[in-house]
Amino acid sequence: MDAAALIASRLADADPIAAATGLDDEGLLELLGEVSDARKALEVIASATSAEVARRSARELGYAGLAQRKGHRNVTSLVQNITGQSKGDVFRSLRTGEELRDAAATPTPDADEPSEPRVPRWSVLLREALTEGRISSTQFQAIRTGLGEPPTERYPDLDPDFLPEAWARAVEILLHEASALSVEDLRNAARIARDRLDPVGVTLRFEERFVARSYRTWVDEHGQHHARISYDDDAAAWVNTILSSALRPRRGPRFVDADATDNERAGAGGEDERTNEQLQYDTLMAILRAGANVDPAQAFGDRQPGVRIIVEESAMDDPTQRGSMGVVGVGHLEDGGQAIPGGLVEKYLCDAGSTTARFDAFGRPLDLGRERRLFTAKQRIVIAARDGGCVWPSCSAPVSWCEFHHIDHWSEDHGRTDVDDGVPLCRNCHMRLHNQGWRITRTRDPETQHDTYWLHPPPDPDTGEIAEPVMLQSKSPRRFEAA
Repeated sequence: MDAAALIASRLADADPIAAATGLDDEGLLELLGEVSDARKALEVIASATSAEVARRSARELGYAGLAQRKGHRNVTSLVQNITGQSKGDVFRSLRTGEELRDAAATPTPDADEPSEPRVPRWSVLLREALTEGRISSTQFQAIRTGLGEPPTERYPDLDPDFLPEAWARAVEILLHEASALSVEDLRNAARIARDRLDPVGVTLRFEERFVARSYRTWVDEHGQHHARISYDDDAAAWVNTILSSALRPRRGPRFVDADATDNERAGAGGEDERTNEQLQYDTLMAILRAGANVDPAQAFGDRQPGVRIIVEESAMDDPTQRGSMGVVGVGHLEDGGQAIPGGLVEKYLCDAGSTTARFDAFGRPLDLGRERRLFTAKQRIVIAARDGGCVWPSCSAPVSWCEFHHIDHWSEDHGRTDVDDGVPLCRNCHMRLHNQGWRITRTRDPETQHDTYWLHPPPDPDTGEIAEPVMLQSKSPRRFEAA
């Protein structure tokens, strides 16, 4: 509880608002970090305490249970009454506490008792990260829910230690990335890791979500019409690609007739005062109207959005064995990295065809030197497959929103238009890098020949000091091991 004591000493008897407004920038961020550390420690205590209250309120205890004796119907009601948390927060806290209690109750085997159950390493890593304050309870649940448990029963031919150990390596990556990812992005990354290691489960989960697809409408008391859609994965990828085309900076569709004049098209590109939600709504309505009129050009002209899927060569069947190219593994959406089952990938291959982008042993294809100023379409595909999105640590922009930055500037540093020297940055991060003096550099390990990219902050405007560079991490599904 050192963090809590430190916060108390910082605030003393001062009003928290007054204390915060009286700090300089660095002191303010330092205090926020200390508050976060203290909250993480308190969350662990709250989770463990809530789980113990649940144990003492078990249904089989009847009226002798703790919650019933205190006049509550169940443990959730009791904990809510004490903590003021929402029902969802209480459920998450209870699950975390039960995970910690179950892991603590599982004995560690002696060498003479190899059959004794033991806590798997991936679970130990998660529990230690939580109890040591490196992740919050919410981050713990994001990884735990997204990753699930190794489905060893689905793969009887595998070494029984393979999946648990691969799970542990995925947990190590996720814990390393947790500080730079939002909870939503962390949960998504955990699902991507699970899908890389459980390709059979990808199809099973896809089919479950397909069965759960639905569309429901209702009218509220004010006469406002509402709709709720539960997508299957294929439809979600298609709709998300369309909406991404509408929202991404400088490249969204303009709803004009295919035969509109240049002046009319220029007027459609003026300042758009609609909110993102309104723009997405208008996009979907335009597509529905265009579809009803059997005239797709009405909505998008000659710029049809498309779903791009990345499939590794190891996931493709040998056509000489079957007579045609088949998919035996899974693919991943270029935007977001979600896994797509092999059958759906084959459908897209049949409908739209494919582009081959090969990596060498070190991931360095398609170099163009200085003959070209801009990266080619094929180079962009390869860079997107390598990096998976905007490489700025705290940014989650999809690769379709990105521009491609020369880490050695074309004009100033005589940079080359090579895949090694290009990284995707969304427009906001790209402008920040150039306008504020950030730099990205690349180093190559002489033994493994693998490249590492570093983000160098600009000098502090007040002191002139330069902070240590931050190692950039790939956001591609390929960073996780594939089964």
